[in-house]
Amino acid sequence: MMSYLSLIPHPPKICLLTGGIAPMLTPVYDAYDSLWDRVKERNFRYYDQYPGDITLVKRIVRRLLSENNPVVLPSGGILTARRFLQLGISLGGSPSAFASFHSLLASAIVSDGVSSSIVNEEDDEDIEFTRAFLKHVDSEQPFDDAPIYFLMHESIYADGPNSHSTPTDWAAHRVFTDRTKTPNEFSFGLTSKLNSDARPTLFFGEMVFPWMADGDFAEVSGFGMKALAHSLASKDDWEPLYDADSMRRALANGGPCKAAAAVYYDDMYVDFDACMKVTARGGPLEKCKVWITNDYQHSGLRDNGAEIFTKILGMAKGTIRTPS
Repeated sequence: MMSYLSLIPHPPKICLLTGGIAPMLTPVYDAYDSLWDRVKERNFRYYDQYPGDITLVKRIVRRLLSENNPVVLPSGGILTARRFLQLGISLGGSPSAFASFHSLLASAIVSDGVSSSIVNEEDDEDIEFTRAFLKHVDSEQPFDDAPIYFLMHESIYADGPNSHSTPTDWAAHRVFTDRTKTPNEFSFGLTSKLNSDARPTLFFGEMVFPWMADGDFAEVSGFGMKALAHSLASKDDWEPLYDADSMRRALANGGPCKAAAAVYYDDMYVDFDACMKVTARGGPLEKCKVWITNDYQHSGLRDNGAEIFTKILGMAKGTIRTPS
């Protein structure tokens, strides 16, 4: 929608944005730096609800860090510790995300021939994973079936050749690497060995990494796909995605367009502060009416679409007075 307002001669008269506003004013490195903090907070909330999973996750990570007996997924990929931690992408998906995630972890390990999350008197290297769990890992991580998701994910930040975010250069990975130069909460090799519930092993969020093409994901690995991924990450001649002046003109008083947005305060995938920069006074979406709520996660439109659509449509038309 922001590209429509920027680039086409006659954008829609009513523009509705849900699930966040593109952080066009925030460098991609800074955006991911903030998102890692959001992911950390989401992890802590999950473990607050399911504290018994702290020990289980540590055991699984220790098993997957072992160089002996690698775990091969049905897709042909390798379930490494880092790929396992990418399952955290689902933690911000919906109100039922935590329960679904807990159920997945509870089905992970075979104990005496029965799936169980409680395994006693068994060395970590001897942990065996259930077939159902391994199949679920494949289905939960869509990068093999939709490789363009892996290839193009960070390019959504590449706003033209002179952008502060071009090239993207594996921004999420760069932030992670910089942060873990000094051991911290995301140093999973360390936290998985700590016998303390106060230092859980943290999952990742919606991020892509160069190592995904190193065999972790079978369909995006190989020389050609790997070369393409690195070429896109280093590409510095992207066409512009947005035009701030065009957006302002389209939404100006008396202009052809009206806009409203639902912004989810606790969204794990879109940084709230970066959204607010775009809608602040003087920003490209200054005239966009914004409804801020923590009633929903990123999936708000899917979870309660009728109510959200009715509200922001009324805001755009002026029949609902939000902001007050």
